[in-house]
Amino acid sequence: MLALIQTIVLALDLYWWIIIASAIFSWLYAFNVINARNQFVGSIGNMLFRLTEPALRPIRRFMPDLGGIDISPIILLLILFFIRQLLLTTVAPILLSA
Repeated sequence: MLALIQTIVLALDLYWWIIIASAIFSWLYAFNVINARNQFVGSIGNMLFRLTEPALRPIRRFMPDLGGIDISPIILLLILFFIRQLLLTTVAPILLSA
């Protein structure tokens, strides 16, 4: 059971970095730092969008309009951190003591 928790924590950590990469990519795209017409860059952007948008969309639905500032990735990172800490500090010790 501990292996399952470690695998979930690893998946949460990987998704954490995917969210950060998506945010950085969106900034680079918005400021025309990267070539948007490049097929490789477009496929990376599409992949990051498809991986993060299902989790970010419900958060954006409840967020007020902040005038072009999107803080939904920060909120999602906080949620992922909470779930990770809950698994490591609450669930794992209960499983280890049993």
